[in-house]
Amino acid sequence: MRPTHVALVSVTVLALAALGILVASRGPAADAPLAAGDATGHYRQQKAAADAAAEALKGVLRIPGQAAPAPLNAPPQAGPADAAPASAAQPPSAAEAAPSPAVGPLFYTAEGVPAHGCTASVVHSPAGDLVVTAAHCVYMDGFRTDLAFVPGYQDETAPYGVWVPTSIDIDPEWAADRDPDHDVAFLRVRPAKGGPPVERVTGAERVRFDPPRERPTQVLGYPNDEERPVACRNTTAGEGDTQLRFDCEGLPNGTSGSPFLTDVDRGTGLGTLVGVLGGKDEGGDEETSYASYFGPAVKRLYERATRA
Repeated sequence: MRPTHVALVSVTVLALAALGILVASRGPAADAPLAAGDATGHYRQQKAAADAAAEALKGVLRIPGQAAPAPLNAPPQAGPADAAPASAAQPPSAAEAAPSPAVGPLFYTAEGVPAHGCTASVVHSPAGDLVVTAAHCVYMDGFRTDLAFVPGYQDETAPYGVWVPTSIDIDPEWAADRDPDHDVAFLRVRPAKGGPPVERVTGAERVRFDPPRERPTQVLGYPNDEERPVACRNTTAGEGDTQLRFDCEGLPNGTSGSPFLTDVDRGTGLGTLVGVLGGKDEGGDEETSYASYFGPAVKRLYERATRA
């Protein structure tokens, strides 16, 4: 189970523990800022709320100048990729990994000290401004209005800047009853300080719909009590017709929304997105993770989000 359990930025953990301040272990706090979307599952973020989320991170993150923008193109074909480990009696374990420019944590900024509690990734889109995560990371009886995305994050540093949503799209079936087959959300984002679209700064994962169910796959995500990502490689399997299964130990709370990537290029860290950690049991447990299958419903959601 990987709820959007928020984690305190490392510099504040000890201070808050001394004060006995605890963060909710599942879902947002009762006073988490929420807003209603429309009947289709679309929400347009208010500029003031997005600006407030970006402002809240200034005091806890180092935000260097952004790199020069690159052309907006579909990502190149992948180069050599690490193979999945050979099958074994025990699943592999996640280990600390280098950050990828297109993957980062989602911060929640309105519950005291800003903290990260889910993972998201940049995916290729016509406008170059699209991010994907799990629906349970952004919608809990309403859309979270205090979100900020920090791609490539490590050690309290935002090397590619802070990005805030302009809109969020989920499937209405998720909003109705948290259907695990629709635990996917797409966010269009803009830079907090202005500038080119995120894909021109970080690159983007390709997205593949109706992918093969058994493929060597890498999952990269941010545990909520860590300041660097962890990664794990294994081969996915089908879990019925509507879920992917990924066996790996050590993908704890905070890794919800992490990309399931195939054909990862060793040079760029970019790959092909075939799922996001969520779905069954909102992600699984310490040994097994899941993802809603990227079939026709997710393709329609992606297309709606890019038109929003």
